[in-house]
Amino acid sequence: MYNHLKGQTSPYLLQHAENPVNWYPWNDEAFEAAAQENKPIFLSIGYSTCHWCHVMAHESFENQETADLLNQYFIAIKVDREERPDIDSVYMSVCQAFTGNGGWPMSIFMTPRQVPFFAGTYFPPRSHRSMIGFRELLLTIADRWEHNRAGLLKSADKILAALNKKADNTEMKIDDSLPERAAELFALSFDAKNGGFGSAPKFPMPHNLLFLMLYSHLTKETEPFSLAKTTLEKMRRGGIFDQIGCGFSRYSTDDYFLVPHFEKMLYDNALLIIAYSSAYKMSKEQLFLDTAVKTADYILREMTDINGGFYAAQDADSGGEEGQFYVWTIDEICHVLGSETGMQLCRYYGMTQQGNFEGKNIPNLLNGNEISDAFEQEKKLLYNYRLKRARLHLDDKILTSWNGLMICAMSVLYRVTGENKYLEAAIRAQKFIDESLCDETSLYVSCRRGRRSVKGFLDDYAYETAALLGLYDACGNTSYLDRAEKLCREAVDQFEDKNGGYFLYGTKNSPLITRPKESYDGALPSGNSVMAYCLVRLSQLTDDGTYQAAAGRQLAYLSAQSADYPPGYSMFLTALLYHIDPPPRITVLLADEAEKTQIMLQLPLYAQIRILTQETDEYKLLNGQTTYYVCQNHTCLPPSNTLLKAP
Repeated sequence: MYNHLKGQTSPYLLQHAENPVNWYPWNDEAFEAAAQENKPIFLSIGYSTCHWCHVMAHESFENQETADLLNQYFIAIKVDREERPDIDSVYMSVCQAFTGNGGWPMSIFMTPRQVPFFAGTYFPPRSHRSMIGFRELLLTIADRWEHNRAGLLKSADKILAALNKKADNTEMKIDDSLPERAAELFALSFDAKNGGFGSAPKFPMPHNLLFLMLYSHLTKETEPFSLAKTTLEKMRRGGIFDQIGCGFSRYSTDDYFLVPHFEKMLYDNALLIIAYSSAYKMSKEQLFLDTAVKTADYILREMTDINGGFYAAQDADSGGEEGQFYVWTIDEICHVLGSETGMQLCRYYGMTQQGNFEGKNIPNLLNGNEISDAFEQEKKLLYNYRLKRARLHLDDKILTSWNGLMICAMSVLYRVTGENKYLEAAIRAQKFIDESLCDETSLYVSCRRGRRSVKGFLDDYAYETAALLGLYDACGNTSYLDRAEKLCREAVDQFEDKNGGYFLYGTKNSPLITRPKESYDGALPSGNSVMAYCLVRLSQLTDDGTYQAAAGRQLAYLSAQSADYPPGYSMFLTALLYHIDPPPRITVLLADEAEKTQIMLQLPLYAQIRILTQETDEYKLLNGQTTYYVCQNHTCLPPSNTLLKAP
């Protein structure tokens, strides 16, 4: 038996295509059915690698009794939050207003006009302690829809009015003091013992670390870099990093990064590659480069499509249990490696008979053992054994925004290592986006097996513009800069709010009951923050007054948004630092093209780089040797055969 989800592109929707629930995707047909049948709508939002989405699916949506209630009294709609971040954003604000927090699965009850009147996240099948059971909730809402609809509609109208209430316009101007305030607040919340900030759950939040590292670089203060450095080392040592197969899980459930929520997301790993690469560039500590390389190689091995795009995620669950794929017993290790070598590896990775996770072991180096290439061959044996022992569900849709982040990551790693395979991976992924995820005027959110989903949102345009800028930084091909300019102008046309900032969905997207404008940098940097970065970079790369004006407006808008708590806007703060203290412009004229890779490795990441192989009217070789031309702070140094810093 199939419902209306058969034939969808989303792996999440396809997971529910054979449920006894008569699911619809989000489309006109669903809302017309609700209006004609005079039924409320149950909207369920999640994603394919979400553990609690799986739990609620098994307990409720695969249960015939529960399905009968949904089919009798409701029109049920399924939405993949990764394909439709606009819908997710609108109704997440509702969920947070109702419950004080949010998360997935998200459960929304609303009218056929899409106006919500009740919201929550996971519900158990039957009432348990303080949690109402899902079946009881369905019957209660169905009864109120039948006998007290006026009360529900009144509640819905109040919610809609609150969602559409516009905040008073505050005076907006660029605030240069925000980075310093944010650095001070990060220091106050830093966990000096375990790394990270605050208490569990701890998300990697690499954009916070990138801000701290750049702030440290520009101000010469050592503490901000120390906070980032400690956090990066603790994460690399913990179970949040897959010590056997590499790559990072989504977050840590404890304070010390041992027990993760085991799903692996493309966006986390992209941002962490950039963070570890940057830390290596600043410190020259091999640990950070090793982590960036191992993470990138994991992506190329397990998360890359044959045509060059990057997949979205790997599941936390296998065999119906979260983390089963990643955990070990001592006996299992010894079975694969032999008793003597197996016990040596177990001691190295802190594994015991008692276990550190539900009687089993998550390999980790929190015991203080040196991080090295020890047991590399043994880990390959364990990796191959693990693949045969269980399989992880792969969310194989290719998201434009997350691919943009990974293109940035591969471009940065190329600049740090000189390894062509990373640049080639970035170029192939960009070609995939050009061929599969855009037309002459528009980006699309995602594709899977040759089928595209809906037209793109702000994050798609902002992240993809950043990806093109990253490619330009890596190889100097001006076609990437030209494409970045075109995309950025399109983003301004589609999404800009004349009162400041950019809306999440634009003029080419279907309208919803409200038009969200997200600026807070959560697990992912917001589209508004990334737009600020892109506008500042374009203004500096092109000296175009249009970009300078747009960047100024965006920095002023986000200054006002972030004034109460600047650490929540770290990607914006990074853009602000670029504006306050523009990176140097370094032009390198090579005497011998064979020097290019070695020269590139010596150049800073925080710089506008151009590498030339032939003399021009403006750039000549000095003494017949490779020559550096450096400009910064409105000052240009004389040509030099060594890399000098401007005052």
